[in-house]
Amino acid sequence: MTSSLANAPVAPQSASLDTTVVTSWKAPIAFGIFTLVLLAFAVFAPRSGGTTTYRLSTANDVIQLPELVVPAMPALWTVVILLAIATAYSAWLVSQKRRVPLWLVVVYAILFMFGFLTWAGAGASLPMIGLLFGSLSLAVPLIFGSLAGVIGERAGVVNIAIEGQLLAGAFTAAVVCSIVSTSTGQSWLGLIAGTVAAMVAGMLVGMVLAAFAIKYFVDQVIVGVVLNVLVVGLTSFFFSQVLAPNAAELNNTGQRFERLPIPILSEIPIIGPVLFRQTIIVYLMYIAVALVYVGLFHTKWGLRVRAVGEHPQAADTVGINVNRTRFWNVALAGAIAGLGGTFFTIGSGIAFNKEMTAGAGFIALAAVIFGQWDPIKATLAALLFGFASNLQNTLSVIGSPVPSEFMLMLPYVVTIFAVAGLVGKSRAPAADGKPYIKS
Repeated sequence: MTSSLANAPVAPQSASLDTTVVTSWKAPIAFGIFTLVLLAFAVFAPRSGGTTTYRLSTANDVIQLPELVVPAMPALWTVVILLAIATAYSAWLVSQKRRVPLWLVVVYAILFMFGFLTWAGAGASLPMIGLLFGSLSLAVPLIFGSLAGVIGERAGVVNIAIEGQLLAGAFTAAVVCSIVSTSTGQSWLGLIAGTVAAMVAGMLVGMVLAAFAIKYFVDQVIVGVVLNVLVVGLTSFFFSQVLAPNAAELNNTGQRFERLPIPILSEIPIIGPVLFRQTIIVYLMYIAVALVYVGLFHTKWGLRVRAVGEHPQAADTVGINVNRTRFWNVALAGAIAGLGGTFFTIGSGIAFNKEMTAGAGFIALAAVIFGQWDPIKATLAALLFGFASNLQNTLSVIGSPVPSEFMLMLPYVVTIFAVAGLVGKSRAPAADGKPYIKS
């Protein structure tokens, strides 16, 4: 009887809240700014390189696509016009009290990047497979972190500790994998053990966050920040005192997941080499995104998670244990973030180093906000940030006129503009960050 009551009254409320239309002028304003930026490139910094060449295949591809040669300045002016039209259309939608659709934001972003790359790569050849492949790889920990953030905040707990969970996962994966591989002589066993240990480490950090935030009502943001500092301090200490003197036994760089091409799918032009020639960590990421989305919006578990994040008192009255639901979902979120931390070490074959996550947890948190607490949108946001991170490497290789200082800060500039400009008005779960005290 309790189970049936738990489903009935909460669903309509959650559905009505999720479909509330909120409009904002942020998106049209951001569109206008980016359009003016590209216009400034066309007017004040025209390229005399003539054409930009896009390489759409690699030497190992079965199906070879011809190179796409684009006249730089005509293409740039065409993109500027299309962006101006998209800006005007978005302004019209907002004036009609309608939300700017996600597809328009995606199309605008693709057009802008095409125009920018065509301008920056004039006279050069752009390896698009390498650019997209690297972007996806750099987005992997961001996607795992954003999924952790979505689950936590949908349950009503702000997870600032994603950075610490990623770092704990990276550290634990490297140490456990090295120990098990060295002692057993089986690298695959070490990789599995390291992955499980990373998830446990992330879960433990999540449990500490949940205990202080849910049981002792400590401010969730403060707890998250303290946990980040704690994990950074502990991992840095153990790295200096334990890992560095015993690197061969405890921090072996030779252990990594190999790429596993999926037959047939990996030969699809462009998307095959990017999506289906990856490691098991990336394939687990695909599964995690699908499971979190389906679970949150199409299962009883997801309904309960959203209920305790939106209206915990109503959830409590129909028999849902609010604090227990929050606790275990924050722990689950920590395990997912810990899994993402494996990418930094055994996922890439890199030895653990101090603070090697380099703020990825905070960018993942920005992806949660940019994605409006939706796992699919948060994944797209993380992919955008990964693309911005990899773009600086590609532009450096082709000798782009963009200053190197700007390229270094490009991922963070994109993060700020995306969250401040493109996200528009969005509503977090109503009880997000608020402890529940049963009356």
